[in-house]
Amino acid sequence: MTDTSEMAEIIAHHRIQRCIVALARGEDRRDAGIISGCFWPDASVNFGIFTGSFDEYLAWVVPGADSIPVTLHTLGQSLIQVQGDTAVVETHVTAYHRIDFGEAEHDVILVGRYLDQMARRDGGWRIAKRTMLYDWTRDLGVSVDWSRGLMGMPFLRGNPVGRAKGDPSEVFFG
Repeated sequence: MTDTSEMAEIIAHHRIQRCIVALARGEDRRDAGIISGCFWPDASVNFGIFTGSFDEYLAWVVPGADSIPVTLHTLGQSLIQVQGDTAVVETHVTAYHRIDFGEAEHDVILVGRYLDQMARRDGGWRIAKRTMLYDWTRDLGVSVDWSRGLMGMPFLRGNPVGRAKGDPSEVFFG
């Protein structure tokens, strides 16, 4: 491998990783603009509980279910194999969801892997197809009431508890 081809591969890996990270943030914030910038318009998505086109997925994930006020997707390693203008990527994900089951909110953790088929078009990398594989899930039971603070101590200024919509991270990057 020449230095030039190795540099091109490093750049492709960086841009692919940046796309996957941005998508996790977009989903957590339910931001249609960020999410749209990570998928090609003709992309398809299969989450097991949802399968469809990108437009159908966007309508499903944004604004998100009112019964899921908080999500947090934490990404692990990504194995990226670039093949010209396409790439296959497996990324480990641990996702936290606070889910309102009616009588009480529960904290639910799931662990799995995103299998992404990426395409480079006009110099940009985006997802052409995403499949979610679930490896493990756990309902941790009734959620903690954060309104009283943390570890028996009240929050001193405002409420720094995250939410999918309306928390300070929504405007953090401008």
